[in-house]
Amino acid sequence: MHTTFLYKSDPERGRQWAEVFRRREPAIDFRIWPDIGDPAQVRFLAAWEPPADLSARFPRLEVLFSSGAGVDQFDFAALPPQLPVVRMVEPGIVGGMVEYVTHAVLGLHRDMPRYRRQQAEGVWQPLPVRPAGQRRVGVLGLGSLGQAVLAQLVGLGFDCAGWSRSRHAVDGVKCHASADELPGFLARTDILVCLLPLTDSTRAFLDARLFSMLPKGAGLVQVGRGPQLVDADLLSALDSGQISEAVLDVTDPEPLPAAHAFWRHPNIQLTPHIASMTQPLSAAEAVLDNLRRFEAGEPMVGLVDRGRGY
Repeated sequence: MHTTFLYKSDPERGRQWAEVFRRREPAIDFRIWPDIGDPAQVRFLAAWEPPADLSARFPRLEVLFSSGAGVDQFDFAALPPQLPVVRMVEPGIVGGMVEYVTHAVLGLHRDMPRYRRQQAEGVWQPLPVRPAGQRRVGVLGLGSLGQAVLAQLVGLGFDCAGWSRSRHAVDGVKCHASADELPGFLARTDILVCLLPLTDSTRAFLDARLFSMLPKGAGLVQVGRGPQLVDADLLSALDSGQISEAVLDVTDPEPLPAAHAFWRHPNIQLTPHIASMTQPLSAAEAVLDNLRRFEAGEPMVGLVDRGRGY
């Protein structure tokens, strides 16, 4: 059976995917949007934003792959209800997130934001140094990214805990689950890392009520999605000292308007959604592995549960 794999995302990355496909699966007709060939032959689509009317446009489409780690950009109501949707799980995304979060946590742990402010003011003032074992780090979200981040932080000696809606077990990590256990998780967290997916239940999750349950002076690392954070509540928490420092890689909207207070707040470090990026070569390899799984009737890695939204 003729198989067309259609890629609809960044064309430069698509050309790198194409080389991997040609080398490993030359029988697959790999095409980059808008060169779709015969739409009736498209069985697989990888996209960040899929085209409208998928059922009518591609009547034999069997799987939709997200070209990135998230799927919150998809309008599931507009997708064929039976169509499997697969988010990107590949080593490049995981490695990049581990690097970014580790850097952010270590920076907060060793007071680097304060030292930068002291440098700007010409102040030479050593601050007390606490061992990692005395710093309690909590990670919201225990998926593949959260677990990889926690493994690195545990290895550095931090006192680590994690929280998710469902129960998990992670070596060296105190795992919490459900809304009932969220307050206890927050109460023991000096540095909070948000790696939650964006769903209806996580919109505005990082709000004044949540911040109030953290120890006074806690740090925040937000690498989930922008709409999870209530901007005004974070600014208030920073101004009151409830939150001491915030590292933000995601915002709502992106990019932030020039007049937004986050740009100039002395206790906010801002990066432009670069914590983790899909690496084209390893992403193509991951998709090919999932195609093999699909054809063999095996579960695909990253298959989305539409009821949960991730």
